[in-house]
Amino acid sequence: MPSLKKNILGSIKLKPRTAQIAAVTDVLVVGAGPAGIGAAIGAKRSGAKVIIVEKYGFLGGAATAQLVNPFMSAHTQEYILRSGGKLTMFPIDHGQGKRVIKGVLVELIKRLLEKNGAIEPSQETGFVMPFDPEVLKIVLMDMIDMEDIEVLLHSFASEYLPDPTCPGVVFETKSGPVVIKAKCLIDCTGDGDIAALAGAPFVIGRDTDGLVQPMTLYFRMSGFQKGKFFEYIKKHPEQWYGVFGLWDLIKKASLEGMPDLPREDLLMFTSPHSQEVSVNSTRVIKVLGTDVWDLSRAEWESRRQMWHVAQFLSSYVPGFENAYPVQTGVQVGVRESRRIIGDYVLTGQDVMEARKFKDCIARCTYPIDIHNPLGKGTRIERLPPGESYDIPLRSLFPKNCDRLLLAGRCISGSHEAHSSYRIMPAAIATGQAAGVSAAFCAIENIGIRSINLQSIQQELLRQGADLGDSN
Repeated sequence: MPSLKKNILGSIKLKPRTAQIAAVTDVLVVGAGPAGIGAAIGAKRSGAKVIIVEKYGFLGGAATAQLVNPFMSAHTQEYILRSGGKLTMFPIDHGQGKRVIKGVLVELIKRLLEKNGAIEPSQETGFVMPFDPEVLKIVLMDMIDMEDIEVLLHSFASEYLPDPTCPGVVFETKSGPVVIKAKCLIDCTGDGDIAALAGAPFVIGRDTDGLVQPMTLYFRMSGFQKGKFFEYIKKHPEQWYGVFGLWDLIKKASLEGMPDLPREDLLMFTSPHSQEVSVNSTRVIKVLGTDVWDLSRAEWESRRQMWHVAQFLSSYVPGFENAYPVQTGVQVGVRESRRIIGDYVLTGQDVMEARKFKDCIARCTYPIDIHNPLGKGTRIERLPPGESYDIPLRSLFPKNCDRLLLAGRCISGSHEAHSSYRIMPAAIATGQAAGVSAAFCAIENIGIRSINLQSIQQELLRQGADLGDSN
């Protein structure tokens, strides 16, 4: 890979610069991915004036820029053993499943379905929701416009400006540096960029060695012949388990000289379009999403891997003979980077024991799902049947900060817990909760730890969120 060396050769003192103050608002949301969308709408519906800022030229974050697809299940499930000893999942409540994430997520699903941009979550889909990322971009624009939320695109957050009552963020733009100040900020960057700049402590990776989950470049393939593929699977049922498999074909390809695939299996999901699939089968290890050199290497390596995976599919897998890659993510997908330390650190034990909290602001039922930081293999640990765990408000409060909230995958949790709540439906839910909390902070002009918990929970319920037995 042709690139600059990672070695830092020295430093240069830059000239002081002047930034334009572009706006002062109640709530500033940095990052317009799933968490940011939930945050902006939650804050606006709570009565605050809101600005949302995004580094790309469109909304959606991981769902659109990184092509992460589908939205994973937000329903409780139970598990039984199939023949052969493989674990399979079935929704509870007489086949209907119990949704634990509602609010903005439900509205988003409804709008996607109205535009034929998604497949409705159901027992048949395992309650995941495949969607069209281009339709999602339009749906998110519509939702933001309906709320009359101000938007700034093509703006990268580079600096935090401390202020006890109205902190700000510097954004690098084609117009030069601009500043937006707000009574309360929400970090929806995924990497915890704003909280880190503000001085909040953070941790990276697993406790044993600091390694994070691998990065993945998603891509979409068109020309897929579903009937032919499932005809093969019907003859070889042991080779496909819901959304992943093809172990024998992978072994055959390797023996015949094709480059080894980075995963132990082939993982792919259906699409709203009959001849299209979303492929999640690249894996770049020992790279960090907050390191520009690592990101550069991950982009280079993952696109090489993508080509090898696509070649494997078209050369070895029935139904893919005429298929081809039609779109890759704008950037490689980052599963894990900084986890900001907050007033409460959610743990893997909390997840697995389906723990409930008095300050619950969101719920999640997704399993612990850790892609091996060192290579092949994925660790899955499921919650007890029919259970969910609570996400406490305290996990959205970064230490050493008083006018800043967290949402999405950078909230306060362990490596194990993070592997569960990092999914996009949970990010929307923590975003909506952060938005409501930030609005109360701004309107009452108080610090985040002075917000009345009961008022936050009541407003979330008014906005359609599900807090289980907490209220």
